[in-house]
Amino acid sequence: MNKTGNIVSDIKVENLCNVIDLLYTCMDDYLYVYDLVNDFYYISPTAVEKFPLKTNYFHNVIKNLESLVYPPDFPSLQADINNVLTGVKSTHNLQYRWVDRSGHPVWIKCQGNVIRDKVSGKVLYMLGCVNEIGAHQKADNISGLLSLSGLKDLLNSFTGPYPDGFILRLGPDDFKEINEKLGVEYGDFVLFKIAECISKCLLSHQYLYRAGSDEFIVIDLSGTKEQDAIALYKNIRHAIDAFVSENRYNAVFTISAGLLMFESVEEHTYNNILKLSEFALSSAKKLGKNNCYTFENEDYYIFLKKRNLTRLLKQSVDNNFEGFEVYFQPLYTLHTNDIYGAEALMRFKCEEFGLISPIEFIPILEETGLILPAGKWILHEALKTCKKIKEHIPDFKISINVSYIQVIKSDIIDEIIYAVSKYNVKPSDVIIELTESGQMASDAHIRKMWTKLKDHGIMVALDDFGTGYSNFHYLYDLKPDILKIDRSFTVQAMENEYEYNLLNLISDMGHNLQLKICVEGIENDNELARMKILSPDYCQGYYFGKPCSYNDFHSQYIIPDKNAV
Repeated sequence: MNKTGNIVSDIKVENLCNVIDLLYTCMDDYLYVYDLVNDFYYISPTAVEKFPLKTNYFHNVIKNLESLVYPPDFPSLQADINNVLTGVKSTHNLQYRWVDRSGHPVWIKCQGNVIRDKVSGKVLYMLGCVNEIGAHQKADNISGLLSLSGLKDLLNSFTGPYPDGFILRLGPDDFKEINEKLGVEYGDFVLFKIAECISKCLLSHQYLYRAGSDEFIVIDLSGTKEQDAIALYKNIRHAIDAFVSENRYNAVFTISAGLLMFESVEEHTYNNILKLSEFALSSAKKLGKNNCYTFENEDYYIFLKKRNLTRLLKQSVDNNFEGFEVYFQPLYTLHTNDIYGAEALMRFKCEEFGLISPIEFIPILEETGLILPAGKWILHEALKTCKKIKEHIPDFKISINVSYIQVIKSDIIDEIIYAVSKYNVKPSDVIIELTESGQMASDAHIRKMWTKLKDHGIMVALDDFGTGYSNFHYLYDLKPDILKIDRSFTVQAMENEYEYNLLNLISDMGHNLQLKICVEGIENDNELARMKILSPDYCQGYYFGKPCSYNDFHSQYIIPDKNAV
């Protein structure tokens, strides 16, 4: 070495490239040699898999590196290389970003030493190493386990389908609460103990990895069957329960698992296995926690459809509600058998799935918050249509559903009042329906909303009465104008005398409270005759008409076509 510590040699670049070829398969980092005289660059072949390089060697180095480096970081690289070329620096040591094949920036640390000619001292080569400083750790010091990179190496070692076996992905339920109540340090202790409990239950051919912040993966490639994998989960759960007890219940938690049998997997790749195991664990938690869910392709297809449908719904909302349509179902006055109004119902149709059931897409709108713009849209469409119908039926009323989500997360009440005024519709001809739910009972915001609507003369209806959370004090607290009896209650009343008598009592009570009663779900003459005995005010159901488009509603109920068969 010379006085500056730089290596001096007459080594040829071909020899250095050969050394890289010998070593690169033994390491995760990327070795490189930069021939500064001939403007030539050679890097470990594995770099081509991660970064947008055509080959692992090229001339015109600075220009080619410019296409590889994250643009904001290129000036600092260029300046550092110039310092090496001009002799200002004898080493290269820089942290900056390259761009991977997906276009995402990847932080790297690039180090290199200069090799000079031993006679002239001229800079010949720079030899060094590139490593991803943002890459995942190989092992986890908290649990003492290998991380997912170890699992990736294991699975990538197979050239074809994986041997029969399974992956069991485990995660403690509500672990966040442990960190919040007892602290992160105690949470780390619990994770260590979970790893210990799992490890004690494993056989010699089963391996455990840490997956993410609070998840673990067990892999078995020995052909173990599903029932044995489930038995393993139960043993792990018992071990966790024992730890909770021995720990004097300082941290009380359960553990869920997603089981993925390799025989049920179509694509045997690391990324796909990881994705499906994550879905399996998530499904276990959604099914109530403290249980094991076995992956089913059919469930996953439903999940993918929901994800795609969510995307399509968002696109439609952004594209002026293309694919959405308002359907109308007639509402009848029972004692005169005359149509008095219609319920406005949202429908959605797309090229990929066709007409989607409201049971399927309405919950997605509510979960994503898209119900806010969609609910506002149907409100205006319904009142606009109501205004047109009233030209033929002056007392026509329009009934519009409002979601609990709309009430608590938007100014829907002010929007209703504004829309009633905008379309010059009588407030008493507008009925706002809110589905009965457990959340309504304790929400002062709901009561305030109903009061405000009633103060403006807008009618309010309690929908789906008789399902889920029926509670008579709603009738006192909310004081609705109309009580709508759900179809499921109607069916029960048709089949059971006790239920029929109960419905009769509810109808009498409603009338004594000056409420109007609407029975939903009337589908045939027998049901209509039985319901008439109860003297409800209104009826609704397929017997009177199914939901239909405005054009069909107009021709069937407003100006019927006398020539129609």
